[in-house]
Amino acid sequence: MSQSPFVSERYAAMFKRLSEADQGAFIPFVTLGDPDLEQSEAIIKTLIDNGADALELGFPFSDPVADGPTIQRASIRALQAKMSVDKCFALLKRIRQYNADIPIGLLVYGNLIMAQGREHFYQRCAENGVDSVLAADIPVREGKIFQQAANQAHIAQVFIAPPDATPVTLQRIAAHSQGYIYLLSRAGVTGANATLQLPAGKLINYLKQQGGAPAVLGFGISAPEHVRQAIEAGAAGAISGSAVVQRIEQHLDDKTAMLASLAEFIGDMKAATIK
Repeated sequence: MSQSPFVSERYAAMFKRLSEADQGAFIPFVTLGDPDLEQSEAIIKTLIDNGADALELGFPFSDPVADGPTIQRASIRALQAKMSVDKCFALLKRIRQYNADIPIGLLVYGNLIMAQGREHFYQRCAENGVDSVLAADIPVREGKIFQQAANQAHIAQVFIAPPDATPVTLQRIAAHSQGYIYLLSRAGVTGANATLQLPAGKLINYLKQQGGAPAVLGFGISAPEHVRQAIEAGAAGAISGSAVVQRIEQHLDDKTAMLASLAEFIGDMKAATIK
């Protein structure tokens, strides 16, 4: 797989702006359509309005093998609310119209891409304002045909860097991840933890030495202290999923309280990126 010269302009602009301001990136994750289409749109706008630097958005999927129970339940809620791929793309288009500059990344599974047809899927991403796609179950060694289709549509292909990856694998990830590198804080599935298992700083430095895209830490990021630790370890930012989705789940019966809880949490997490 040859290295692509493709550069995602929104991610590059975001990381440049944050570096000049001496900040890291805070990137929240939610599942599109959770708990329903209308509230999902309100949730995503709340994330933007309260400090999210970029978005990571999931398509609901019936077998999300990389996700823990919190995000699995989010997929179930969205599917029960009759969320579809077409509705996801329509929602993404409205979010892009709401904010022209924020990077929008998708976290999907390979079957969803293949069901649409690779080229068609990435073209739909481009048409609806998406900047990057991370296929959670497609490692870098299998990613050539996905990256080619992505780049033809001017979409960045993101790959996951596991904490126990070999130097050869890390070199491949650094060479081929675009937009950012999703660096895992630990092995396993997603989930909010009370304590954060940080990879060694030398792992982040190694990715930098290989000329890779900025490394963003994910898995287990559930408190401002975790964000601070990630930034101090050299990560360019932090992604929080389960802790965000928990606040949706905790307030399913009170949508106003749900948005208020999310607004406070996002503000606190973003504040922790300031060095």
